[in-house]
Amino acid sequence: MLSEFQVNVNDYLIKQLPTSTAFLNRKLEVLYASDKWYKEFNLSPKNVIGENISILFKAKNPEWEQTLKQCLDGKSGKNGIVSFFDKSNKEKWFEYNNASWYDDQENVIGVIVQTKDITEKIHAEQKLKKLELLLKEKSEIAKIGSWELRIADNKVTWCDITKKIHEVPKNYMPDVDTSINFYKNGFSRNTISMAVFHAINNGTPWNEKLQMITAKGKELWVIAAGKPVYEGEKLVSIIGTFQDITAQVESEMKAKENEHLLTTLVDNLPINIYFKDLESRKVFVNKSECEYLGMPQNKLLGKNDFQLYNKEIAQISRNEDLEVMHNLEPILGMETTNIKKNGEKTTFITSKIPLKGEDGNAYGLVGFSMDITPMKQKEEELRNLINVTSLQNKKLINFAHIVSHNLRSHSANFSMLLDFFVNEENEKEKQNIIGMLVDASDNLLETLDNLNDVVAINTNINLDKKSVNLSKKIDSVQKNLIAFLQGNDAIIENKVPNDINIKVVPAYIESILMNFITNSVKYKDPNRKPIVSLKAKKLENYTLLSISDNGLGIDLNKYGDKLFGMYKTFHNHSDAKGIGLYITKNQIEAMNGYVTTQSEVGKGTTFNIYFNENN
Repeated sequence: MLSEFQVNVNDYLIKQLPTSTAFLNRKLEVLYASDKWYKEFNLSPKNVIGENISILFKAKNPEWEQTLKQCLDGKSGKNGIVSFFDKSNKEKWFEYNNASWYDDQENVIGVIVQTKDITEKIHAEQKLKKLELLLKEKSEIAKIGSWELRIADNKVTWCDITKKIHEVPKNYMPDVDTSINFYKNGFSRNTISMAVFHAINNGTPWNEKLQMITAKGKELWVIAAGKPVYEGEKLVSIIGTFQDITAQVESEMKAKENEHLLTTLVDNLPINIYFKDLESRKVFVNKSECEYLGMPQNKLLGKNDFQLYNKEIAQISRNEDLEVMHNLEPILGMETTNIKKNGEKTTFITSKIPLKGEDGNAYGLVGFSMDITPMKQKEEELRNLINVTSLQNKKLINFAHIVSHNLRSHSANFSMLLDFFVNEENEKEKQNIIGMLVDASDNLLETLDNLNDVVAINTNINLDKKSVNLSKKIDSVQKNLIAFLQGNDAIIENKVPNDINIKVVPAYIESILMNFITNSVKYKDPNRKPIVSLKAKKLENYTLLSISDNGLGIDLNKYGDKLFGMYKTFHNHSDAKGIGLYITKNQIEAMNGYVTTQSEVGKGTTFNIYFNENN
């Protein structure tokens, strides 16, 4: 046994040991420990001395316990690693080195334990191992292999994934030439050959997308990367990665094919298609949209409607866009009218559909517009044709009634006079009947002439219009009617500006002026001198001629719908036949014009004639 002096000396010396050391008795209880040991394991002497080492470290390690027992038997101990839980119950590791503790009689009195806290080292190793496993797993998933070319012996090594990509066995031993020959002949092989050359001679790294053919003849797309490694200024190796990107490339190629197919389809559709962003700027336009706006695609992209259409139309379009993107509801089959900045007007059937992102909000819209301008024009032409046909049918029915009525009247008159003539015995009376037959014949001829005039007007619809100076034509008609006007003491006031020309059939304008002027004078008020005033002004697509008189006037409520009827008279005038206004109205309508009337009994009448300026 050790004396008290020896114990004190030993205790003092052990405390100063530079290593973490503990002395255990045969019961494996701690007798002495270095200060470093206490510090390393965050322990205090009062809680350690006399405590069993296994209990102290909460370590259940059969191998360590076996080593401690061997030391008590005088056998050499082994080195090892033990995990334990500290006072905070955190797992830690220490590396141990056990040796037998002898007294001066060479008796084993215990065990000397030297330890080293290797917790940080273990954590680092575990982290590295996890990282290696993670990298290996990611490499397998991403199909990324590695390789190395040692410059000293020109030896090439591939990892297992690189060999797997090349479809070679694990014991395959590549060299520089065979490695390069796996690349597809042509661009890929030339590129990798030059990359290796420049890396060796110039230290240039590379990263290339190339094609290769595996040992089994499979064609792949790969990313081949390499980087020179130096020790000082000496090139010692080239290391690199090798990634199979075939699936990615094929997916990209398929996407491009689909995009090309979609673009081809969209470009050849006979409708305008465009995509807009949140600011209503065009981010895609198809060929039809480009042709409609007369701009190439690169000039259209980025433009909004305010840069392409007039302000009013652009604002309407912007409001529609905001409604679609805000409400996330499409506008379908809406008829819209676009007016380009050059004034060209187009009618479309338009649909706008919101484009929604993953968050459910709109990031733009897609628009479809089909130009229906020709259809609308045909529709308008058809509507006009229906109106014209309806009008012609009404005229035809009216004309048939007139012809039937007038001819029946004349034939009845002839029949009656002939009966009188046959039955009459008095020669003088017969001569009188013959006179009446002559008058009836003249009346029939006049009626036929009138009917023929109406037929001529309605059948000669393709007569050419010519430009006629209206004021001069009025003066000319006035001269032709000079005797009639003077006989009625009538005044003609020509207030038409000298610069007004109208497009008319020359024969019709003379007939129209003559009929309206003579009618105004015929139906004069006997209590005042007849005055006929003519004024004119230009309107959009029309020239308006107003002919006003101070005559008897017409009760339009009573006769308005019959005013322009054939053989319709409204005053007891000896010369009234009811044919002039009918023919005049037909002549005006034959030139795509129209006539309206304003009249008040006892004050006079105004006829407003609208001459169409278009052919």
